[in-house]
Order: sequence, then C-alpha cells, then structure tokens
Amino acid sequence: MKVKNYLLALLVLAMTPAWAQSEKDAEKLLESVINKTASYSNFKAQLAYTMVNAEMNIDEKKTGVIYVQGDSYRIEMEGQQIISDGKTVWTYLPDSKEVMVSEVSETEESFSPTKILTKYNDDYDARFDPDSKYKNANLKVINLKASEGKNFDRISVTVNSDKLSLESFSMYDKDGNVFTYQIILLEPNLNLAANTFVFNIKDYPGVDVVDMR
Repeated sequence: MKVKNYLLALLVLAMTPAWAQSEKDAEKLLESVINKTASYSNFKAQLAYTMVNAEMNIDEKKTGVIYVQGDSYRIEMEGQQIISDGKTVWTYLPDSKEVMVSEVSETEESFSPTKILTKYNDDYDARFDPDSKYKNANLKVINLKASEGKNFDRISVTVNSDKLSLESFSMYDKDGNVFTYQIILLEPNLNLAANTFVFNIKDYPGVDVVDMR
C-alpha cells in the first residue's frame, strides 16, 4: 500500500507542472483575445442567446444584435432593447411601450458586455477544458472558475486561437441557470450614428417612462 501511495504522489508531482502550464497558456490566450477586441474603436455582433435551466424545464432562445463602444452598449433582442451610454441604462419594451431608466451599477456582480470578460483575471482561474473537442482544432474552450462570493460559479469561453476571436461564452449561476451567447458575426470599427447609445424619449411618443434612479 505504501508503494502504491508513493507512486501516486510521484504521479501528482509529475503532472503539476503540466497543469500550471495549461493554466498559464489559457490565461495568455484569453488575454490576447480580450486585447484584440479592446483594440477596436467599436463593434457590432450578431448574437444567438439561450437561457437553460434543466431542473425548471426552461429552454429560452433568442437572436439579436449588440453594439459596443467603450463603456457604452446597445442590445436589441426579440421584444427588448437595452441601451446604455455608460452612465444610464434604458430598458425598452416595445410591446408594452414602456422604458425603465436606471443608473449603471458599479457593483462587481453587475452585468455589462464591456466587463463580462475584462475583469476575469481578478476573480476567476482560467483553465482549458480537456473534454471539449471540435472539428476545427483552432477552437479552444477555457473554463473560468469563480472565487467564492460570486453570482456565477463559472464562465465557459470558446475562442478561436488562430483568429484570436471570441466565439461564444456561457455563464453558470448558483440557481442552475446557464446563459449562453454565441457570436454569429462580428463587425469591428464601424461608423455608428451619434445616437446609437442614447434613448431619446422624444422619438417614442406615448412611451411610459419608469424612472428607477
């Protein structure tokens, strides 16, 4: 039994450098993808969104588009628009002709497309997922394990290591919900209209304003 335990200990010691290198390579690749995306003056991305909770039998699917420029963003999904200039957030529901106005939350757990990955290195450990296999060998899955006290247990990110592009990401919360965003097409450095990231109430006559500030 002592010999068996000794051999097991040697095996763990032998594998530790490989694990450390894998974690380092994963962090380096993800950082390169983030830096490339951050180098764009702005971008537009066509998205496919799903929200799944197997226990509650929820499987919600939507498609839409997102525009990002610095801390500003605009999300247009089926039945909803979310617009932010970096300070104010407008959530517009066309069907009910209602817009909710709130301030951008500065808490670490607040969701923003501009910070969904840029803060990963402070709060998550990055490692390659050895079980994910794709026909395209350039596609790599990186699992980001959260530290304690976070709403999301982990984030799974799929990147193209050749193009240094973000392909998709999934967020797993403590309630069993899985939120997945697949990037179908990304267009960088566009000539966006000045009002892209502002909701002008005057352009929506009859809209009901719910000010939550």
